[in-house]
Amino acid sequence: MEFWDKEVTDASWKTLLQLNKKVKFVLIGGWAVYLYTHLEKSKDIDIVVDYDALKLIADTYDLHKNQKLSKYEVKTERFDIDIYVPHYSKLTVPTEDIINMTRSVEGFVLPIPEILLILKLGAFIDRRDSIKGQKDTVDILGLLLYSDLDTKLLKNLCDKYVIDYRLIKTIIKDADEDTLGYLGTNRHYFSKAKKQLLSQF
Repeated sequence: MEFWDKEVTDASWKTLLQLNKKVKFVLIGGWAVYLYTHLEKSKDIDIVVDYDALKLIADTYDLHKNQKLSKYEVKTERFDIDIYVPHYSKLTVPTEDIINMTRSVEGFVLPIPEILLILKLGAFIDRRDSIKGQKDTVDILGLLLYSDLDTKLLKNLCDKYVIDYRLIKTIIKDADEDTLGYLGTNRHYFSKAKKQLLSQF
């Protein structure tokens, strides 16, 4: 059971690997969640870069500025590369903070899982009624189940970045049978995991 078409995710992953050889970036979004959880692969690529790296990307790809969404973009036939830069892009967590709170995972630089979860919560709030919002739900639950989060740190960071911590509990409570297939678990384990998570939040 896969959220996105395998040919699309394979093409996206191949591009991500090529990009990682050429440019220094912090990987956010669905691919970052995948590297923590090894559950659902992503379609689009989301990265945070400095302006030197942005120039390198512009030398290789057809780069466009999206002023409405305060980001840069590379559009392909199957997926997009969304690029966020300091002092311009507006994410739930400022790009400057994302760059300063990272760890290395399987050759990629990722935000710490608590920061990644907050970014996912911000995305979920903006698009909860869409298919991407459904994917955000799967990613949030995957991080809660498999990424060894520090819940105290997560709560402090939610306060810092003005994200309602109670939203996490709502997402856990609302998780249904349709979600299970994407989480690599069964009903019995997930029922126990939900109770455990709810006790933490």
